[in-house]
Amino acid sequence: MLKRISIFTIYLFIATFTSLTFAKPQSEYYETRVYSFKSVEQKKVVEDYFKDAAIPAFNRLGISPVGVFNEADQKDGIKLYVLIPYKSLDQFSKIASKLATDAVYQQAAKAYLDANFATPAYERYESSLSVAFKDWSKLKAPTTTAPKAERVYEYRLYESHSEVKGLSKIHMFNEGGEINIFVRLGFNPVFYAQTIIGGKQPNLVYMTTFDNKASRDEHWKAFGADSEWNRIKGLPEYDHAMTKAEIHFLTPTDFSQI
Repeated sequence: MLKRISIFTIYLFIATFTSLTFAKPQSEYYETRVYSFKSVEQKKVVEDYFKDAAIPAFNRLGISPVGVFNEADQKDGIKLYVLIPYKSLDQFSKIASKLATDAVYQQAAKAYLDANFATPAYERYESSLSVAFKDWSKLKAPTTTAPKAERVYEYRLYESHSEVKGLSKIHMFNEGGEINIFVRLGFNPVFYAQTIIGGKQPNLVYMTTFDNKASRDEHWKAFGADSEWNRIKGLPEYDHAMTKAEIHFLTPTDFSQI
């Protein structure tokens, strides 16, 4: 029994370490923030903060593009989703100190940073950090020319019941060819990533984009009928690789860079 546990532990360590460290050194890291608000007035303070202060400051530091999205159906209340790409963990670790010494940012962000107890800029925000898949190591802004107000950005979070099965689902996207199916069928992917800090772990997250809701539904219908998808999902090595899918439909703000 001890031997079996030892072998399993060693395998899990090697698989996880390999996935995070040796997948591809140039893989980007993504911070995803989800802000919660009690009112649209409160939400506007944060929108103005990103439009006038945070995004310009990020861009000056070489962090681009930054995405800011509304939740289309507001099924979870008033939310704002923010996607920030970093070239490395080092860049991520230094961002707070760099913003703290950026006088232009500090002035532009004053309403957000100095919000008082009685009128906070937001109720709370949740933050997670993920690392890009080796077969999609860089964020790609969508190529659609549809008006922003009509677009549908689908943000998905796939949970697994164990670390091993979580890595199996990531393998399915990379070596298994699932990403290739998304590309071939024109899903206009933005990113695919493994969450390394955040809730509901183990999980992976990704985003695809469509001209409108009807286009989204047509694409997923084609995906479900695709012969290659039906082949790989039936492979025994991917059995029970994903236990829960969380889906959010987002629309970009007019100042979103994604």
